[in-house]
Formats: sequence, structure tokens, C-alpha cells
Amino acid sequence: MRWVVAFAAVSLGLLSGPVPASAAPAAPEPLCTMKDSRIGELSGLVSDGKQLWAINDGGSKVQVFVLGRDCKVQKVLTEKTDPFDVEDLARTPDGTLWLSDTGDNQKGRLTVALLEMSPQGKVTVHRLTYPDGQHDTEALIMDKAGTPYLITKDVLGEARVYRPSGPLASPGPTNLEKVGTVKIATTDTQGGPVGSIGSVLVTGGASMADGSVIALRTYTDAYVYAAPDGDVLAALQRNPVRIPLPGEKQGEAIAFDPDGTLLSGSEGVGQPLRTVRGAAASAAQSVAPAEGTTSTGAGASAGSAEDGAGLPILPAAGITLAVVGLGWFGFSKLRRRARR
Repeated sequence: MRWVVAFAAVSLGLLSGPVPASAAPAAPEPLCTMKDSRIGELSGLVSDGKQLWAINDGGSKVQVFVLGRDCKVQKVLTEKTDPFDVEDLARTPDGTLWLSDTGDNQKGRLTVALLEMSPQGKVTVHRLTYPDGQHDTEALIMDKAGTPYLITKDVLGEARVYRPSGPLASPGPTNLEKVGTVKIATTDTQGGPVGSIGSVLVTGGASMADGSVIALRTYTDAYVYAAPDGDVLAALQRNPVRIPLPGEKQGEAIAFDPDGTLLSGSEGVGQPLRTVRGAAASAAQSVAPAEGTTSTGAGASAGSAEDGAGLPILPAAGITLAVVGLGWFGFSKLRRRARR
């Protein structure tokens, strides 16, 4: 995968710096266990407090699983549209489900897509194009007005934020515009498939139904941002609350219950869904840029490495292990795609 090669080429250092302190939300607690073999690659999740909607990574047709709070499948919403690589899920207040078909491990897609599934099960495809080349994107946030924001997965911890430059067309494509960046610092939270590198890779996004709080997650941590005015870009400029999610095998799913409880989940049959009570309430209210996780607003340029604590040099052995680990993980993902 190109992003593995790119990482090897610049592996003299990683973005690092102070990690925003958590405002002491509750520790993650098990909700239920994902035992259904049909959901072995949990990647996206939403909740209305009573039911959960879940998707797998990838897939050869549109498939959304409706779950009870016991993780048991109640029904499956299907449609024949064949996506390329679905990675995240959002739900708007009218009950519409939005599947983010934006995965691109090989950085070779000419277009990505949002798949709009109506409450009646009809799927509308909205193709999108980036203004600056291909990106692997696993996080989708819908604001309260229904505007989608895509946040890329970047091995250097500086994810890019994109949104459509105009109304979504079908089939499109609609041009995306870059409106900011989010810098993620490394943490020591254990978990994920690629070691400490996983703590900077954005693997999912979520929003409260009223848009007042948003969240991003990596393989190891969640970052919760206050958005009292519903402005996603303004929210991403605030200091987030960092919530460690240790021990998740391959954590990619994140969602909010209506009461502000955070839900997280991992790929793998037999993995738990976990809750973090009070996560939304604990979100920082400061409008100051974060020290470890920051975003530039629309039209602003990305911050340089000097904005944080600089680029610490990694030991050669650590670099080698990280590159090998990422290469093996990427190869495994590509093999799974090839089998579809």
C-alpha cells in the first residue's frame, strides 16, 4: 500500500506532543458481546438509545444490521448496490442512514461515495472527488444541517477534513473541498493492530443527534469535542476530552447514545461493545486550539511540526517494527479486498 511506503520514506519521526487531559468521564464498561459471525468486521455504528445500527468494513452489497442492546441482530437492511469499501456509518434525525464508502487502502480510487439509505430502504449513491489526490478515509461526521465531513486516516497523525463544495449530486461526482486538518498526537494507550502507530490513525467518527457534541476515534482513543452551535469546524478547534479505549483488537466503530454515552466497538467476532457514561457531558468547552489534537479552520493552512513538540527521532528498531507491522496489516486488508 502506498501509505505504508510513504510512512517508510518519512519514518525518521512521528508527530508527538502533549496529549489533552481527559475531564474524567467514566471508564469503558462492557455493554454486550458481538457474537454474530455476520458482523466480523464491525466498522461503523449508530444508536438511538434503544436500537443500534452496525456495518461491516467493506462488503459486496449494502448491508446494515439492526441490533438490540444485547448485540443480537433483530433484522438486516440490504440493497443490491455493490460498494467498494464501506468504513463508517451516520444517521440523521429523519432516520436516513449514511454509509461512508470511502476506504482506499491502495490510494487508487478516482471517486469515493456516500450511500444514502432512506428509512424505506432505498439507496442513493453520491459520488465524490477529492481536490488533491486519493485518500484513505474511515471517519464520517454529519452535522445537524446534514452536511457530511470526511476525516482521513493519516499515518503521520495529521488527518485532513473535507466536505462537499455544494449540494450532493446523484450519481455525481460532487467535488470535495479541504476545510481543515486535525492533528493527533501519539498516546500510550494499548490496543489496535499496529502498536503505537494506531494511536494517531483516525478510524471512525460520530455526532450527537442534535450536533452538539462530536467525536473522532483512533484504534486506541476517542476524542470528544463540544459543538454547542453545531459547527463541526469550530468544534475541531476546541480542546477535546481524550478517552482511552484500551484493549480493543481493531477499534473502528464509535457512536453516541442520546444521553451522551459513548459507544465503541472493534472488529472481530466475540469482541465487546463498550460504553463510556458521561462522555458528551465531559467535552471541553474551551475554544482555544488543543495542544495535542488540533484543527485548522476553513481556508487555513495545516500546522507545521513545530506547532507541537517537534518530531522526536524514533529508534531504528522501532521504525523497522512499525513499518513491518503496517505492511503486514495492509497486506492482510488487501487480501481480504481481493477475495471479494
